Amino acid sequence: MFLAACLQMTAGPERRDNERRALALVEEAHRRGAAIALLPEMWEHIGPSAQKRSMAGPLDGPQLAPLRDLCARLSLWCLAGSIAERAEDGRFHNTSALIAPDGSIAAAYRKLHLFDVDIPDGARYRESKEVAAGGAPPPVVDLGRLGVRLGLSICYDLRFPELYRRLADQRADLIAVPSAFTAYTGRAHWEVLLRARAIENQAFVLAPAQVGRIGRPEDNRLAHGHALAVDPWGAVLADAGGDGEGLAVAPIDPARIAQVRRELPALAHRRPDVL
Repeated sequence: MFLAACLQMTAGPERRDNERRALALVEEAHRRGAAIALLPEMWEHIGPSAQKRSMAGPLDGPQLAPLRDLCARLSLWCLAGSIAERAEDGRFHNTSALIAPDGSIAAAYRKLHLFDVDIPDGARYRESKEVAAGGAPPPVVDLGRLGVRLGLSICYDLRFPELYRRLADQRADLIAVPSAFTAYTGRAHWEVLLRARAIENQAFVLAPAQVGRIGRPEDNRLAHGHALAVDPWGAVLADAGGDGEGLAVAPIDPARIAQVRRELPALAHRRPDVL
C-alpha cells in the first residue's frame, strides 16, 4: 500500500509563480508521505496563447527541469499534469509527462481529444486553434516497486470511454486524469464520470484539478476543482474541495484492485468477439 496525492491549483498567466506553487505542493505531498504526486492539466500556465507558444519546448528542456530535479531529490514519482510542448506545425501539444523517482521522463502522452465547446455560462473554448492533437494512444507505465501500472489521459478525454477501456486492456491499475474541468460542466459531470471510469475499468482513478478563477480575469474561466481519488468500486477516497489550492491524498492498495476484479469479474466477461 502507498499514498497518492492529487494536487489542486489555480493557475494563471505568470508561469514562474505557477511553477513555484506547483513545486511547493509536490513537496507538501512528499511530506505527507505520498509516493506519487499528480499535478493538474496546464499547471504551468493558463493565459494568452502567444505566451504559451513562446515557452513551449521539448520535454527534456527547461520547462520540466526544476520538477525533474525535485523528483530526483525526493525520490518521488510525479505526473506533470500537462504542459505546452512544441509541435512540428508551429502549434503546441497539451502533453502529460510522467517523471520517475530518478528524475527521468518515464512516459509522455499528447492529448487526443481537444475541447472546442461554447459553455452556457459565457465561456468559449477552442483548444484546437492553438493545440495540435496527439497521434498516439495513451501509454500504460509500470511504476516499479509500487507494484501497479498507471494509464495516462487528460481532462476532456474523460468523456470518451473507449480510451479508458484501451487502458484497461493494457492492464492499467491506476488511471490519471489531470484536468481543468469547467465549473459549469464539473457540477454535473465531473464526479460521476470519474466514478464511472473507475467502476467500468476496475481501477483507481486519480484526478488532480484546477480550481476557481483560472487564467486572466477577463477570460471568464471558472474551474470546478474537487481533485479526487476514486477506488475501483467507485468510492471517493479523497476530495480537495471546491475552494482553493490543496491536496487530495488517498491510500492505494493493489490488493483492493485484485479483490474487486475477483468478486465482480466484469472485465473477464467481456465479449470482444461479438461487440
